[in-house]
Amino acid sequence: QVQLAESGGGSVQAGGSLRLSCVASGTADSNYCMAWFRQAPGNERREGVGYMNSDGSTTYADSAKGRFTISKDNAKNTLYLQMNSLKPEDTAMYYCAADPGLRRCIRWPVEADFRTRGQGTQVTVSS
Repeated sequence: QVQLAESGGGSVQAGGSLRLSCVASGTADSNYCMAWFRQAPGNERREGVGYMNSDGSTTYADSAKGRFTISKDNAKNTLYLQMNSLKPEDTAMYYCAADPGLRRCIRWPVEADFRTRGQGTQVTVSS
């Protein structure tokens, strides 16, 4: 069973940058859909940030386009989220999710439908 562990969150000022990491363990296969979601304080729903299919193609939510970049190191089985030009409205708990066995993220943007997810890492952006 694939397990995910996020790291890299923290507190930054508006305009700053952070890089989040998501390490997948429990499988030697790295060719599957992985995605990032976030949940802002007071929101019950987790919002999609972006995803990467197994072929490396990416898709981003409008809120992330031009500022966030998803990349992956298959050798390390690690997904990254580079976040630049951060805004206070980016403050949220960020979660990694994965769909082992699926090469394309067909369940996007419904986080609850992904087969596995991590515990999250907190990002706080101050103005």
